[in-house]
Amino acid sequence: MSYKGNANGDLLNNLMDVVQVKLAEVEPKSNIKKRVFHILVEILQNIYHHYGHITIDDFSDKESVTFVLAKTQGDYYIITGNYILNEEMPALKAKIDLINSLSSEKLKQVYVETLGNGVISEKGGAGLGLIEIARKSGGKLFYEFRLYNNHLSFFSLMVKIPAALPAAAKAK
Repeated sequence: MSYKGNANGDLLNNLMDVVQVKLAEVEPKSNIKKRVFHILVEILQNIYHHYGHITIDDFSDKESVTFVLAKTQGDYYIITGNYILNEEMPALKAKIDLINSLSSEKLKQVYVETLGNGVISEKGGAGLGLIEIARKSGGKLFYEFRLYNNHLSFFSLMVKIPAALPAAAKAK
């Protein structure tokens, strides 16, 4: 399943509804269905809260997002992409690299600490989305930045949700 185009709250809600129906058709294991859907919701919320704030006059595709949900040999992949300001790249890269460097136990600790600090960003979140995605998938977050121009880059994120989850992810 894939989508490329503009995104708004209604579209993302409809996309989640369609994915929920499709998962019910193709995935017999309810725990995997729930995990894939939970990660999908986190990813789509991140897109909704973080994209579309780019105000560069000569950029006509600023509201374009890409979304792919695929299943291969039982594993699921969620791939998303959207434009971000180049000035936001270092902080996002540092956050993902930190998340990827943590053990599942340390990731849980950081999640609880972040949840407990109660600091809400100007975009409406406490910074838990990427942490939660890594925790629920039981794996690393794969990402790439492609320079578009002096102001923008295209950010893509891929999350693998294995059919046979690691024991640490099952306990979450």
